[in-house]
Amino acid sequence: MRPLLPRSASRPIDVACLGRLAVDLYAQQIGARLEDATSFAKYLGGSSANVAFGTARLGLRSAMLSRVGDDHMGRFLTETLHTEGCDVSQVRVDPARLTALAILGIKDSETFPLLFYRENCADMAIEPADIDEAFIATCRALAITGTHLSTPGVLAASTRAIELARRHDVRTVLDIDFRPVLWGLTGRGEGERRFVAADHVTAHLQGILPGFDVIVGTEEEFHIAGGSEDLVAALRAVRGISNAMLVVKRGPLGCSIVEGTVPSDIDDAPTYRGARVDVLNVLGAGDAFLSGFLAGWLRGESVERACAFANACGAIVVSRHGCAPAMPARAELDAFLAREGGIHRPDLDDELAHLHRTAVPRKVWDELYVFAFDHRVPFFEIARAAGADESRLPRLKQLLVDAVAATERGGELQGKVGMLADDRYGQDALNAATGRGWWIGRPVEVSGSNPLELERGRSIGSQLIGWPREHVIKCLVAFDPDAAPLDRIEQETQLRTLYDAAKISGHELLLEVIPPGCADAAIRDEKVLRSLKRIYNLGIRPDWWKLCPPRRDAWPAIDALIAERDPHCRGVLLLGLNAAAETLAVGFADAATSRTCRGFAVGRTIFADCARSWLAGDIDDATLVAQAQASFERMIALWRDAHRSGNRITEGAAA
Repeated sequence: MRPLLPRSASRPIDVACLGRLAVDLYAQQIGARLEDATSFAKYLGGSSANVAFGTARLGLRSAMLSRVGDDHMGRFLTETLHTEGCDVSQVRVDPARLTALAILGIKDSETFPLLFYRENCADMAIEPADIDEAFIATCRALAITGTHLSTPGVLAASTRAIELARRHDVRTVLDIDFRPVLWGLTGRGEGERRFVAADHVTAHLQGILPGFDVIVGTEEEFHIAGGSEDLVAALRAVRGISNAMLVVKRGPLGCSIVEGTVPSDIDDAPTYRGARVDVLNVLGAGDAFLSGFLAGWLRGESVERACAFANACGAIVVSRHGCAPAMPARAELDAFLAREGGIHRPDLDDELAHLHRTAVPRKVWDELYVFAFDHRVPFFEIARAAGADESRLPRLKQLLVDAVAATERGGELQGKVGMLADDRYGQDALNAATGRGWWIGRPVEVSGSNPLELERGRSIGSQLIGWPREHVIKCLVAFDPDAAPLDRIEQETQLRTLYDAAKISGHELLLEVIPPGCADAAIRDEKVLRSLKRIYNLGIRPDWWKLCPPRRDAWPAIDALIAERDPHCRGVLLLGLNAAAETLAVGFADAATSRTCRGFAVGRTIFADCARSWLAGDIDDATLVAQAQASFERMIALWRDAHRSGNRITEGAAA
């Protein structure tokens, strides 16, 4: 056998994955027939793409070799992989074909009705010319899935990739990934069938098996590769033509490794058992398994450790909905393996859920300037005072979006601007802003409610279904840690309901905490700190905090609390409360040494005068935009002036 690892560990790509790259539409109704599903979640899918995604999430430098259509779904796939850190330079855009699609249901833990829409799809049109020798030479390993051996075109492309890998000392890995339907062995509606014996498929596979250093498969997949439904006989047939390490996935038993002679009983091979978990559905477990195995193997870990990673990744994914989005990051994987006694319900474990939630790659907001015009009652009152009809408010908020855009362009502030807008008067504004790369927040609380009430009641989760994922949930809560127990319990129940909904929907959460009736700044800061502690004690870890500007000497305690309770917190934004610009400038300066403060979210100080004038008919649209832009730019200048001295500490809470 060749040595397992390539000679150069410094190559820029750890693993390149060649094979299926598709969109998965997962039915959201667990237990329903696919015929009865009423809604679907869209995920990245395809076995090779799942491995590229999973290994990237575990910290490997992965790449994808495939094709997508020149369509929205193809862009979704490449953007998803790129965001996760996967190299997509070798994903070709096919103008003649659509991106592949799969539709799936979850009937029970072992049953997953599955339809592949792969007739003349983009990823099955990859050809030898798509395989770049120079790129292959930069890789440490090449992983191929068996589906891309099933037709002449993809077989030729895969064969070229293997030949180039051998030429450049790149390790080769095969995931047998046997789907009978994709070999034409079943009806097209039988995508979930896992095994159908076929001599011609066995012969087809055996023609290419000698090119691999590692071969991974379930027992059924080795049956087809070896041409026998007796596992040992099948493994011996594979061993007769290949010196590869054979990794046999055995479901809840873990996996067995055969590196030399095949034993007379598979249980005599080194077998590494995994953790027992409650299974939602087994779909996706194999891709997670291979991701974990590669993450250990390519980092030089022992086979035992690589198998522990593999088994744990598979166990985590079978407890969750979807394949790629269920993949764990390294911190989550380590926490799972370290938990004494195991974790039988990874999907319900708070710590794993938080690590999983924060592992998702997110846009970095080191500095954030947010124009807040999510107010509802203040805008209504301004309109009434100006004698304007309430129906003009949506147009006003659209114009404020134009002001944010002008500010971004004028100051070259891409990646630094944001806005807060509501969906009562600002739905058109939200629609116009979405997709621009801005930070976008929207409120869910009933204005002025204390105890806290949510605008859609406790059914907030159903509301979030209709929100774009990039929108941040913003909730203002008048939180008093010294309130009467019944009042505090109501507040806390609402906050927990909101946090649980955010965890399920995947939206980030910003909590704006204002202790009621605190005119004295020192008392206010002390109550804010105790409020944050109490909210953390409830198990609520928001992505963002929005606070009245604390005094300079209050920041160390706030920074320390956030670092201790949630180092993954995105940070703190400062609110304005209609304060004068000079007052806010003092607060900005006091925040200059904070490790967690990222910027501001200010509203009335910016828009009050120009909005009043526009509603009264004293200025036109262009003047409103220009005045709002100028006010926003002045606020940004105040922030930058306060931080220009260079004493701001940027380390601390994760961005």
